[in-house]
Amino acid sequence: MNFIKILSIHFFIISLLGCASIPANVEPITNFDITRYLGTWHEIARLDHSFERNLVEVYANYSLREDGGIKVTNHGKNPSNGKWKEASGKAYFIGKKNIGSLKVSFFWPFYGAYNIVKLDADYTMALVIGPNLNYAWILSRSINPKTQLCEDYYTEAKRIGINHEKWIKIRDCD
Repeated sequence: MNFIKILSIHFFIISLLGCASIPANVEPITNFDITRYLGTWHEIARLDHSFERNLVEVYANYSLREDGGIKVTNHGKNPSNGKWKEASGKAYFIGKKNIGSLKVSFFWPFYGAYNIVKLDADYTMALVIGPNLNYAWILSRSINPKTQLCEDYYTEAKRIGINHEKWIKIRDCD
């Protein structure tokens, strides 16, 4: 095999692995318990990206897979026609299973990072950061979480380096 082919394969593999990385200033939570995280999470806010653009009432369901991974099913409603969109994927821990750092794929072989960086003790609200600070979500078990709880998560996102004005608020906080 010639050098150019080897180099091309090497850069392809690095690019795939790089998408499941942890950004600077981001530290996934420890003492994470996936069984407590399973179930339905409602999107409270997100940063803009093409795969959820213009969707409302977004929520995700997480369940265990037989291979030890996590099944991820995202749902979102297109307000212009009222139709629901669904995307199913799979997630796997990047390292230890007690650290909130996973890689998720909705289109094999491409994986993206899913770093849980803030999670309350009752597993009712989470801040998730992707492979860089352009991908972030605030999730809640409740459709309308308490305002102070939301503010705590926006504050943590700002500390990490996410501009508050960039958030697209999907649901209101009470």
